[in-house]
Amino acid sequence: MIKMSDAIQVADWKSEKHVPVIECPDQVKAGEFFEVKATLGKAVAHPNTTEHHIRWIQLYFLPDGAKAPFQIGNFEFTAHGESVEGPNKGPVYTHHEAATSMKTGVSGTLLALAYCNIHGVWQSAREIRVA
Repeated sequence: MIKMSDAIQVADWKSEKHVPVIECPDQVKAGEFFEVKATLGKAVAHPNTTEHHIRWIQLYFLPDGAKAPFQIGNFEFTAHGESVEGPNKGPVYTHHEAATSMKTGVSGTLLALAYCNIHGVWQSAREIRVA
């Protein structure tokens, strides 16, 4: 049986343009909101064209010791220059960047998944500690 985890790719975001970069504090205060940003192309630019683009980013939090993660957000990017005049002739492009705020009372790991319409699903992770 093929599992979804078999199709998720990982790499270093500094050399691979498809890997989401998670930006947030390394340590947060229990119960206080903090900002989390997930984006692609921080070191190596990713195209944003009708033919090749990032469709979505999903952000999850897996508390230390927990079996399942909690979904923080699902961010869809739906404008990539499409137009009745043809590919890349439209007036609107969304940028593959998502920002939100969250709070937690426990340490854990933020997980980001990103979907490229040509190269599939990519994952990154970042630990956060609660003081």
